[in-house]
Amino acid sequence: MPRDRNSVVDRGAGCLLGGALGDALGAPVQYLGLADIQREHGPEGVLAPPKPALFTDDTQLTLFTADGYLRAWVRGKRTGEWEPSEMVWHSYRRWLITQQQPAPEHGAVGLLADERLYESRSPGLTCLRALAAETPSTPENPHNESSGCNGVTRTAPAGFAPSAAIAYDLGCRFAALTHGGTGGWVSGGALALLIHLLAVKGRPLREAIDQVIGRVLRDDTYTATVLTRAVVLAEEHDGSSTVRVDRLGSGWTGPEALAIAVYTVLTHPKPVQFVDAMRAAANHSGGSDATAALTGNILGALHGTDALPRDWLSGLELVDVLDAMGRDLGCSAVNLDFNEDRYA
Repeated sequence: MPRDRNSVVDRGAGCLLGGALGDALGAPVQYLGLADIQREHGPEGVLAPPKPALFTDDTQLTLFTADGYLRAWVRGKRTGEWEPSEMVWHSYRRWLITQQQPAPEHGAVGLLADERLYESRSPGLTCLRALAAETPSTPENPHNESSGCNGVTRTAPAGFAPSAAIAYDLGCRFAALTHGGTGGWVSGGALALLIHLLAVKGRPLREAIDQVIGRVLRDDTYTATVLTRAVVLAEEHDGSSTVRVDRLGSGWTGPEALAIAVYTVLTHPKPVQFVDAMRAAANHSGGSDATAALTGNILGALHGTDALPRDWLSGLELVDVLDAMGRDLGCSAVNLDFNEDRYA
């Protein structure tokens, strides 16, 4: 049964805020092995984001994904022209400006006017090179063969598209703008579809994951296989032992990162388990920021903002922008009024 419209709006905010919290939690340890994490943070590993809680380029690009999509949505509503992939491509190119200049130019508008975004958080060379190209990459005409996790970590906003089919297609296309390997863009579509089914359609968690695997199987057997393994491992987990996300890999690729997030959510499905899920997703030898960010996206879409720890949110940078843009995504998905002029 589709969710109440106000509930969808709250889950839009929960999705973006949850992802940013996970990103900020995992960022300080993303290049450390588990032994090094435990040496620096204690036997339980990193337990909370630092204050201030600073996120990586993954969340920066998630904001620019949302901005580009909402610009496309407003333009489509007002003119009938619907080119979300093109609009998100231009939005990513605007993000590139924030990595090249120290501050906003005079007259800058939208996200480009926010000086807090003019921070380089060590973006990957794959993204930088792809966005410096003259033309965008697509699944049909990829510019590289990368399946790195930085494609999927920014596609959650596509989950608020008008339908499940559109959400999957846009998630694939947004990820393919920088990551041309099949796993790199299929995992982006898989995340967007999962977010749509949970936040907009109100599907039960396991049912939604099964539907995602079925759709992904048509495009990439590897991604479908690793997601299926995540489900199997979650079913085998009886709660008597520590959740070992490294059984699914390191999370440096899109399929692995999403599988780790799915496994973590399945073993921590309740709202009160949000913090434990974040810690499980971050404390491993691999892409801690990506795996925790994706876990936060999914749990935020599933439960909404009530599940998010207030003490973590209090130190999160750009929390106001994340909340507002997430709510605008939710409004667009259920045709509630919001300030469209911000994206005109």
